[in-house]
Amino acid sequence: STRSFNVDEDSAILPQPTRAELMSRVPTTHPRLFIRPEQLGELRQRAQTDLKPIFDNLCRQCDAMLAKPPPTAEPPTYPPEMKHRSEEWCKIWWDNRVYTIKALDGAATLAFTRLVGGKDEYGQLAKRILMDCAKWAPKGATGYRYNDEAGMPYNSRFARTYSYVYDLLSEDERVQCRDLMRIRGEEMYQHLYPKLFWKPYASHDNRAWHFLGEVALAFFGEIPEAEEWLWFAMNVYACIYPVWSDADGGWHEGVCYWRSYLYRFTWWADIMESAMGINAFAKPYFANVGYYPMYLQPPGSKDGGFGDLAANETADRNAELVGILAAQAQNPYWQWYVDAIGGAKVPGTYVGFVRGVMPTVVAKPPVDLPSSRCFRGTGQAVLNSNLLDARDNVQLVFKSSPFGTQSHGYESNNAFTFNAYSERLLIRTGCYDSWGSDHHKNWGWDTKSVNSISVNGKGQIKQSPKSQGEITDFACTPRFDYVAGEAAKAYGGRLNSFKRRILFCKPDAVVIFDTLDAVEAATFDFHLHAVHAMDIRSQQDIRVQNNGAACQVAMLWPNNLAVTQSDKFDPPPRPRFKVVEYHLTAQTRQPQRQLEFVTVIRPYRADQDLPGNPSLEKTSDGFALAIPVKAIAGSSSATPNTLKVSFNPAADDVQAFLLDSTERIIGSFASGQK
Repeated sequence: STRSFNVDEDSAILPQPTRAELMSRVPTTHPRLFIRPEQLGELRQRAQTDLKPIFDNLCRQCDAMLAKPPPTAEPPTYPPEMKHRSEEWCKIWWDNRVYTIKALDGAATLAFTRLVGGKDEYGQLAKRILMDCAKWAPKGATGYRYNDEAGMPYNSRFARTYSYVYDLLSEDERVQCRDLMRIRGEEMYQHLYPKLFWKPYASHDNRAWHFLGEVALAFFGEIPEAEEWLWFAMNVYACIYPVWSDADGGWHEGVCYWRSYLYRFTWWADIMESAMGINAFAKPYFANVGYYPMYLQPPGSKDGGFGDLAANETADRNAELVGILAAQAQNPYWQWYVDAIGGAKVPGTYVGFVRGVMPTVVAKPPVDLPSSRCFRGTGQAVLNSNLLDARDNVQLVFKSSPFGTQSHGYESNNAFTFNAYSERLLIRTGCYDSWGSDHHKNWGWDTKSVNSISVNGKGQIKQSPKSQGEITDFACTPRFDYVAGEAAKAYGGRLNSFKRRILFCKPDAVVIFDTLDAVEAATFDFHLHAVHAMDIRSQQDIRVQNNGAACQVAMLWPNNLAVTQSDKFDPPPRPRFKVVEYHLTAQTRQPQRQLEFVTVIRPYRADQDLPGNPSLEKTSDGFALAIPVKAIAGSSSATPNTLKVSFNPAADDVQAFLLDSTERIIGSFASGQK
C-alpha cells in the first residue's frame, strides 16, 4: 500500500546518523555507559575538587556496602499454586524488583566509584556481586518476560556494572556475562521488535527499549546481536519517542508516570550523548516539556490531576527532573518553577556525579505567560487563576483525549478536577491497588469514578484507544478561560454528541454547559466526587470543603434531579487500602434523547461567605445566568459584581459579561474568539 504525508515547513531538522556512523562512535573499550574511557582522568581530578562532595557521599555508600554487602542469593519465583496478581503474588513481584536493584545498583555504585578514584575493594565487591547475580536463571525470577519490573533493572544495572569492572574480569568471566546477557537481551528484543514501532502504546515497553539500549552498548562488539539491539533502540528514539505526547509537552499517563518514565529516560539521554554524541533534548517535545508540571502543579499544589497515582501528588516532587530539563533547555521559567518548589538537589549517586553541576539558568517568574494552557496532543487543558502560588490559585483540569482511556491515563473523557487554595475539592477517585484488579478496572476505569456523565448507568469504553475525546476549543484571557470538549466517540455508539463547555471567570466562578444527544432515549447520571462528605442543601446548593478551601456547586438545570451520595466504592479496593471518598450522583428521572446540564461552581475560603446565589432563566434559544461574584480586589465598593452568561446550544455560543455594582461592563468573553 502507499501512504502520503506532509512535512511542515517549520518541522524540526533532526537527521538520524547512518547506522555505520552511529556504530563508529561507540567506544571500543570500557566504560561506555554515562562515561567514556578518555574522560576518566578528568573525572578523577574533579572527584577531588568540584565534585568532591558527591564523591565523598559515594564513598560513604560504598563503605557501608563493604561493611554489609547486599544479599545476592537468587530471589524466589512464584509458587505454582499462587494466583496471578493476588496480594501474595504482588509482594513477590515488587520485592524481587527492590532486591535486584539493591544488589546490582549497589554493584554499579561500587564499580563506578572505584573507577573515579575510590578504593580497589569497591571494585572487588562489585565484581563479586556481578558474578553472583550472573548465576541467576536468565529466564527465572528476574527474567524480563517473567517479571519485567525485576528484569529491566537487572539488565540495565548488570550492563553498567560489567562496563565499570571490565578491567577486573577474566576472559572466562566476561564470556560468562556475555552468554547470560545474550539470552536476556535477545528476550527483550524479541518482545519489543518490531511490535514497538507499530503498537507503541504499552506502558512498560516505553522504558524497556532504552534499558535494552544500555545492554547493547555495554556488550557492543562482544555479543553478535548487540549491534542490532542498539540500532533498534536508536530508531525507537528517532521515530516514535515519546509516544504519550506530542510536541506541546503533555503526558497522557499523568504526572506520576511522566516523572517516573522521563527521569529514567534522562539516563538514556546522558548515555546517548556520551557514547554517540546524540542530543536527545533537541526533539521539539523537550522545548515544551517543563510547562506540563508547571501548569498542572503550581508551587504548593497537592494534586496531580489525571493518571494513575496522581492523587495527592505534590509539586515539590518534580524539582529534580524539571531541574534537569531546565538546564538542558536553558528555560528561565522552568528554573523559576524548580526554585519555587524547593530547588533541585544534585543526587548523591553515580548519575549525579556524572551530571555534576548542571549549567546555570537565570530564573524568571512566569508573570508574562498566560495563566492557563492547553495540551491538545493529550487532550488536557489546565485552567489556573494564579500560576505563581497554589495557595492563592483556583484550578480546573479538563480531559478530553485523543489517546482515549488506555494504559495509566484511563480516566473518562469530558471529565474535570477542581482545586482551590492548594486543596483538592472535586476529584478523580479510586485506588491503584493492583493493575487490572476488580476495583481498578470496574471503578477506576469506569466513568462513575470521575466528574463526568454516564448514560443509562453505563460509562465510556474502558481501557481503549477507541474511547476518544477531543478538545474542540480553548481560549485564555486575563479574566476568562474557556475550554470545550466532545466525547461521543467514547460511548460506543450510544451518543451522537456529548459536548462539555467550561467557562472560567477567574478566580470566582466556573460555569459548565453540557449538551447530550443520545441515539435512544436514556437517563443520564452527572457524577461529582470529593474528599469529604458533601453538604447537599439542595441540588442548587451543594457545599464541598477540604481544610480551608470550599466551593458551592449549583446544579441549575435540569430541575428535579435525583441527587444521592455514597462513601462506598463499587467494587471496593483491596483491604490494605483504607481510602474513603465521597461520590455524588445527580440522575435524571425520565429517559430522554436530548438533554442539557447547566452547573455553576464557586470557590471560596471556608472562613468566608459567598455573595448571594446564582440564578438561571430559560430563554427561547437557551439559558441566561446571573452569578454573584466578589468585587475585584482594590475596588472601592463592597457590593458584589455580577457575572452574566448566556448559552445558545444550537449556535454553540457562550457569551459572558462581568458587571460591577453600577452595571458597568468590566470584562467580557464570547466563545469562538481567541
